[in-house]
Amino acid sequence: MSVDTADLSVDTADFSGEAEERARLIDEIRGLEELKCAAAAAQARAAAAFDVSTRKAQARAGVKQDELGRGVAGQVALARRVSPHAGARLLGLARILSTEMPHTLHALSTGVINEWRATILVKETACLSREDRARVDEVVAGDLAGLEQLGDRKLTARIKKLSYGLDPHSVVNRSSKAVADRYVSCRPAPDTMTYVTGLLPVTQGVGVFAALTREADRLRAAGDSRSRGQIMADTLVERVTGQARAEDVRVEVQLIMTDQTLLHGILPEPGGASAGSREAPASPGVSGDPAATAASDVLVPWVPPGAEPAVLAGYGIVPAQWARDLIRNAGSTGTGSDNRGFQGAGAGSEPNRQDNHNGWRSEGSNIRPDPRTRVWLRRLYTAPDTGRLTAMDSRARLVPDGLARFIAARDQICRMPWCGAPIRHYDHIKPFREGGQTSAENIQGLCEACNQAKEAPGWSSRDVPADRHTVETTTPTGHVYRSTAPPPPRPVLRR
Repeated sequence: MSVDTADLSVDTADFSGEAEERARLIDEIRGLEELKCAAAAAQARAAAAFDVSTRKAQARAGVKQDELGRGVAGQVALARRVSPHAGARLLGLARILSTEMPHTLHALSTGVINEWRATILVKETACLSREDRARVDEVVAGDLAGLEQLGDRKLTARIKKLSYGLDPHSVVNRSSKAVADRYVSCRPAPDTMTYVTGLLPVTQGVGVFAALTREADRLRAAGDSRSRGQIMADTLVERVTGQARAEDVRVEVQLIMTDQTLLHGILPEPGGASAGSREAPASPGVSGDPAATAASDVLVPWVPPGAEPAVLAGYGIVPAQWARDLIRNAGSTGTGSDNRGFQGAGAGSEPNRQDNHNGWRSEGSNIRPDPRTRVWLRRLYTAPDTGRLTAMDSRARLVPDGLARFIAARDQICRMPWCGAPIRHYDHIKPFREGGQTSAENIQGLCEACNQAKEAPGWSSRDVPADRHTVETTTPTGHVYRSTAPPPPRPVLRR
């Protein structure tokens, strides 16, 4: 048997070349990471310098001492295309690195640590005096070789150990003051779920978890078919809301959907009704003019009728079938003086209730939730040519409840670019004191931070004519940012 040594040498050379290429790619990744760190340090220096310059300019303009620096974090956030909360955090980091922690800033500039580990150094020394913080900065960040070997947890432990040795009282005081920062938040999760997070004192947090665990163990021992985690989640909802069952929603949930999505499977399909079939009733989501309805449709050939996703206020896009299930299985007919009650499909007769302990509707079942649950329909009308939402005006300075609901449905979240926080304030784009009207065109939904930043000297905003509601914001430096309202769900035109 003969072996071709020439082929072997070629293969060996190919393998060697591939190995060198892989090594080069790793070197490139490392070099780019160091470049990112150096850029973060340069951004920190620029942000700190911008803060100082802006405060000086505001002081010369006669701004009150306690209002100096207002709007700076908002401008930093817009420049970095992040939320105002993130912009304020990055600005605070920049201030401390530039004025109190030069060794940490140098480590960031040279790529020894990234921006997050620089944040850990700043955050974990916040309780110390300026002198003690400088000592920790020198000991930890001054040793570049040792700092480079520390991960997040080891770095945090190292700082805490030094901080407690330097000033144990400040560390203890920081723990006691942390109780004042307890809160509960809610943020979207994938697949129409949410994260409800509570920051609690450790004893209370452990107590809550232990109580849920005991209840889950008790029900599992009694034969409950739900998993341990499902029981704990359901018990949390039931005990917080006072509901008998977790799935009995008794709060207002604003769901925005087209008439096609809502009534899919109830009314005949457009163009597909057989002779003699009854005419479909007027759409609850668009005007009754057939021409206007057709003009507002959207030609999306790959989306079947009734599959247009809906929008859940405070969450975002949800599947059409999930939205229909939420409404059609919501319970009995609502009653009220405004006669807005709606009886969901399939809720006219009492279904066979399945007593399966978990309370959730299984596939193919029709379990009616708490009969006290109500479903209300409010119509939102769109312009026939652009699909832009239309609404009423008001002469009052305060935004009426109806207009506020309309703005919340149109804007969904804070309108400032890259923010994404829940709407807390209904802001006049052109200030009311300057003749701005309380109208849908002149109102935008903002979070508290963005609304306060916008009131700083030098900020201005205006409504820009466009197919969808658009606001143009100009910062004191002359930079212009545009925000367009998200498109509402619109019917699909089939050809």
